[in-house]
Amino acid sequence: MSISGEFIAFLGLAVAAIAGGVLMLNLTKVVHMVVALVFTFISIAGIYVMLSAEFVAFVQILIYSGAITIIMLFGIMLTRHNDHSEPTGLLKKILVGLGVVGFAAVVYLGVYNLDLGSQQADLHINNTEQIGIAIYAKYVIPFELTSVLLLVALVGAIILAKRDDEEEEANKE
Repeated sequence: MSISGEFIAFLGLAVAAIAGGVLMLNLTKVVHMVVALVFTFISIAGIYVMLSAEFVAFVQILIYSGAITIIMLFGIMLTRHNDHSEPTGLLKKILVGLGVVGFAAVVYLGVYNLDLGSQQADLHINNTEQIGIAIYAKYVIPFELTSVLLLVALVGAIILAKRDDEEEEANKE
């Protein structure tokens, strides 16, 4: 087996994506967690570029940058910044490690005997047009429902954060 530059790039991006995910689970500050999540999303976008899905990679970065902003808003508005009661112990790290190893084993076993067939597909030809036709012809209702769901979640988070602020002000008086 010869090692190509594409293989090395894939390994680097895969390790970066996994490391970002593990860091996101183990970090305690919300801002640090968001940076680790951005790191993971950018690595996944790099893998999309390697698969000749440049449009999907661009959308990954564009959409998830917006999603990261929303996640940061959720995290900052819905967490208690003065609460230090949750200890970060060895048990949590062991459970996270076991979960990562278990997930890696399941993915490895699923991919090891995977047979995708021998028919060659022209996925890189007009992939933007194919994605647009699929989204707006076949999946327009789930697409719109997802946007409404995200909007409702954002409004709900703002209402919950505002209610907590009002309760804290009432308790101070």
